[in-house]
Amino acid sequence: MSVRRRFPAGPDVSVDELVAGLSAEAVAAPLRVGDERVVDFLVAFARKLLAPATARRFPELASLGFFLRRGEIAKVLAAPEKAGVLRFPRGLVFHVPPANVDTIFVYSWALSALAGNRNVVRISPRSAGAASAVVDALNEALASADPVVAQTQVMVTYDRDDAVTAALSAACDLRVIWGGDRAVTEVRRMPLAPHARDVTFPDRASFAAISVAGWEAASVRERREAAVGFYNDSYWFDQAACASPRALFWVGDAAGAEQGREEFLALLGEVLADKGHVVEPAMAVQKRVSAYGVAADGHARSIRFDGNAVATLELTSAGDVPREWLGAGTFPLATLPSLDALVPMVRRKDQTLSVFGFGQGELERLAHDLAGRGIDRVVPFGSALTFSELWDGYDLLSEFTRLVTVRA
Repeated sequence: MSVRRRFPAGPDVSVDELVAGLSAEAVAAPLRVGDERVVDFLVAFARKLLAPATARRFPELASLGFFLRRGEIAKVLAAPEKAGVLRFPRGLVFHVPPANVDTIFVYSWALSALAGNRNVVRISPRSAGAASAVVDALNEALASADPVVAQTQVMVTYDRDDAVTAALSAACDLRVIWGGDRAVTEVRRMPLAPHARDVTFPDRASFAAISVAGWEAASVRERREAAVGFYNDSYWFDQAACASPRALFWVGDAAGAEQGREEFLALLGEVLADKGHVVEPAMAVQKRVSAYGVAADGHARSIRFDGNAVATLELTSAGDVPREWLGAGTFPLATLPSLDALVPMVRRKDQTLSVFGFGQGELERLAHDLAGRGIDRVVPFGSALTFSELWDGYDLLSEFTRLVTVRA
């Protein structure tokens, strides 16, 4: 059993050699939580991502670059220590990211590396584009890094091979699985060591909400910025990211919502034109098939296509909101009388609610009403895809470390 080594770049390596090289005994200078050697490497890597040529070609990588700036890393590591409680790395972490959002692996890997762990990441053979740019930047940054980085951080590619996944699973202390419910279930069939455990990120659905009153009170500039933020949240990963909104709710009176929708869609169309957004023919077909499928099932009473870039569906009932991916730029719409009307609709798999025009108090009341049974993040438009160490209800830095209590 062998795998293709992507980072550090090198020849194919057998799984046994890979595991042996990542063993605790093989590391001459073990990492610590917040290790400066890792911090320096990640900051150098971030500079590569923020280079104008890379950021223009892959705008989603600019967000990753900002996340890995030295100041942002310091914030992540700034959690106060409790007296008599020491924090240490977990050991070897095996990451299995999805192929459809091909940079998400960097976030979980970077946080795990900051926690001082040895890491092996499986990059899907189907990943391309931004994922390749990430790997290139990592290898370029490695030239000036401490040798311990190359010794403890590895990214590999292999075709679907249960034997390889099983071997890496058996060797790890923590396994991080991103993907659909089916993918998570399949990987979890591979046994872990008795002391090891999983952190899973299965299928999730996310939504957006606009306050009618907030929209009416907003300036022209604020409305334009909302459309830009919504575009970034929805179109960067073809609306396939777990945090990308799958539906848009207008909250308030129906007449105001109708007028606001038209203004918002016009602004979104302008943003799409300014960005030079191009819809591939296959995606245009996908959107029509999905939209008509929702209508055929009785969940939409009207469908509107604004070119190939935007499709909107007027839902028969707000509770009929589809959670599956319908194609990039496909937005079921519904009007709610108040924000608390969302509460009975929310399910455990619902992750992010991106919002515009609401006050902090309104949003906190919603969170209290939901009581943790769904919606792990409420963020403003433009921040749905902004990763943080708090994700899907996990404090990831805590998940990636072990706590040792010491009492004299």
